[in-house]
Amino acid sequence: MYAPVSSHMNFHVWAMLVVLSILWGTSFIFTEIALEDFRPLTIATLRVSGAASALWIYLLIIGAEIPRSLSIWGAFLIMGIVNNAIPFAAIMFAQTLISASLASILNSTAPLFTVVLAGILLSDERITTSRIFAVILGFIGVVVMIGPPALLGIGADVLAQCAVLGASVSYAFSAVFARRFKAMGLQPSVLAVGMLTMSSLCLAPVAIFFDRPFTLNAPGISAIAAAAGVALLSTALAYILYFRILAAAGATNLLLVTFLIPVSAILLGVNFLGESLSLSQIVGMFLIGLGLAVMDGRIFKRRS
Repeated sequence: MYAPVSSHMNFHVWAMLVVLSILWGTSFIFTEIALEDFRPLTIATLRVSGAASALWIYLLIIGAEIPRSLSIWGAFLIMGIVNNAIPFAAIMFAQTLISASLASILNSTAPLFTVVLAGILLSDERITTSRIFAVILGFIGVVVMIGPPALLGIGADVLAQCAVLGASVSYAFSAVFARRFKAMGLQPSVLAVGMLTMSSLCLAPVAIFFDRPFTLNAPGISAIAAAAGVALLSTALAYILYFRILAAAGATNLLLVTFLIPVSAILLGVNFLGESLSLSQIVGMFLIGLGLAVMDGRIFKRRS
């Protein structure tokens, strides 16, 4: 049986969730720079393999115990496929056909799928009216913040849109599946390195076959630095936080980070790229914050 998780999150978990959203928000900046010299599947492979390599070095330095059980590594393989290989490949394929804005909106359906899957499969994360309402509020907030015109692309390139929705379902399944790791008592860094190692083994042959990276010119320093950034910060460090949040707050609360990623990306653009903050973005952020407050529940309980 799965160990129960708290229905709401404390300050420490909220802080980790915000940091995780920033780490994953910066991945868009790193990826945009890396795409100047690398192809999409190659970036995905460098992302997971670079992160896995860094974590292996870290675990060897601290002398962490690495699991030897084939069943555990089989679980790592499933996580690597459903949490990295499938969604990374699906989203990168989709972004060659649809806008990044539409892809972000479709990707923000992940918490809704998680509420449904967790409610069906996990006894301590049942579907409730407040959870559904919170997820819908957050989704509307993402649409408003990114801009309703992004929805104009719906109806065209259906295959690409289905690919992003499939990635969202895959993320939801991985968050639910990963709950089994809590009972194993493994460190978050060990869980992250196991998953990333197996996803590297899955993605590398696909990238070599489709991208043929060895036929390209040598990448520039900026592209290499961006690839290192997305591997070390947006993946290695991010997935350590991912497993910590999952153990403390559960699958449904974990994927609320999907709503926070666009917020982080926009605020990073405002602070570091000189972009302006529009009224629709402010309203969207307010709706996302309201949805997160409803999901947490404590503010409304105190008022009542």
